[in-house]
Amino acid sequence: MLSLAVAVVAFRQPLADLMWPDMRVQRLLDEAEIALKQGKLDAADGTGARQRFEAALALDSDRSEARAGLGRVAEAALAQARAQLRANRYQAARQALALARELQVPRADADAVADQLRRDEAAHAGIDVLMAEAAAAQAEGQLEIALPLYQRVLALLPNQTAALEGREDALSEWLQQAGKALAAGDLARGSSLIARAREYDPGHVDLPDLEARLARAVEQRRRLADADLRHQRLDRALAGYQLVLAASTDDAVARQGIERVATAYAQRATREAADFDFAKAEASLVLARDLAPRAAVVKEATQSLARARQSQSRLASPVPARERTRRAQLLLAAMEQAEVRGNWLTPPGESAYDKLRAAQALAPDDVEVKRAAARLLPATRACFEEQLRSNRVRRARACYDAWQTLDPRNAQLPDARRRLAQKWIAVGGERLGAGEVAFAAEALREARDLDMGAPGLAEFAARVQSAQAGGSSE
Repeated sequence: MLSLAVAVVAFRQPLADLMWPDMRVQRLLDEAEIALKQGKLDAADGTGARQRFEAALALDSDRSEARAGLGRVAEAALAQARAQLRANRYQAARQALALARELQVPRADADAVADQLRRDEAAHAGIDVLMAEAAAAQAEGQLEIALPLYQRVLALLPNQTAALEGREDALSEWLQQAGKALAAGDLARGSSLIARAREYDPGHVDLPDLEARLARAVEQRRRLADADLRHQRLDRALAGYQLVLAASTDDAVARQGIERVATAYAQRATREAADFDFAKAEASLVLARDLAPRAAVVKEATQSLARARQSQSRLASPVPARERTRRAQLLLAAMEQAEVRGNWLTPPGESAYDKLRAAQALAPDDVEVKRAAARLLPATRACFEEQLRSNRVRRARACYDAWQTLDPRNAQLPDARRRLAQKWIAVGGERLGAGEVAFAAEALREARDLDMGAPGLAEFAARVQSAQAGGSSE
């Protein structure tokens, strides 16, 4: 019985709140009145007069005492703001004024306190001193010092004519510097100066012209980078795209351009590896990997370099001529079997390409080896076209990779790469319509690896992202 009595006493108040809601409301109103008398108007822990009255109102929206209590809190907050203002405690005055406005104190009363607050702060801050410092800094060309000073004055006195005129003149000089930076090709500095000017005064009369000039300069630099990429001037193309991004960090076209540069470096590495120029191939591969470490074309170039090194090591092995020919014949037979299976490049060491390269390393002048090499290249191209027509995109990719590895300088490769990317998009779109989101995501990755500029890629990416988001929300 004793334990029961203790439990009843311990939980008496919560039980009463549950059984008699009016009692809880009244308790909140009483606590609010106490907090109001103590001047505790607002508290983050919920014990302020405002929070107590609001809680009572939430429980019973018909209780006029709670509504009236909030009005009295607003009046008390305004009175506190005036008191803090008289004591030169400006931060506390601003906080009390903000509370009064939130609780909808008469606007005219709040505005009067706000005006007095600005005047007192301005007098306390020494407006004349700030203006003198701003003018001196502007006269010495130190605009980065002058502008914040003018801005500080205007925060206290928004209509101060001298500060408005001073800021206007300083911004005009500031934007002249931006114009000079754009003329010199320094897009990053020009963009930064324009952005800062916009923060000070988004309506400045010189801004629209400078922003238009910046947009034209960025577009021109992007076109130059595109031209450099087309002509395989990869270092210049990369520098151009990076310059565009420095001026416009959200430029998607420039980001795609950098990915295309990475692809070009990887393809260059593949060609250099095929020529056994390993130093250049390594250097090109490092650049490609730095720009796009996860791209499929970078992985392909890495594999090509490894295969080329293996081929070179076989060339150096001291094997008798008759034995080299015999081994080459066995490798050619294995190559034919790999062709039948469609293993043009994979698995490593067992693919048709690897078998041919090994045979070439053993017997480069053998007639059968030369005949096999001459046959394999058109076979990979024919395989690519056949698989592409049949919408077998994975096998078409394998055939394309083999073709690119065997003949990396072929002028038809860029067109084939784009067609394969478009086929991935088309097949991925069909499978997405059938609800196969995983395949569509794979298709999107493949298309991006092949050609970031493929027509329809952006729309397809949006569909895949929407489908993935819808699946994750279920």
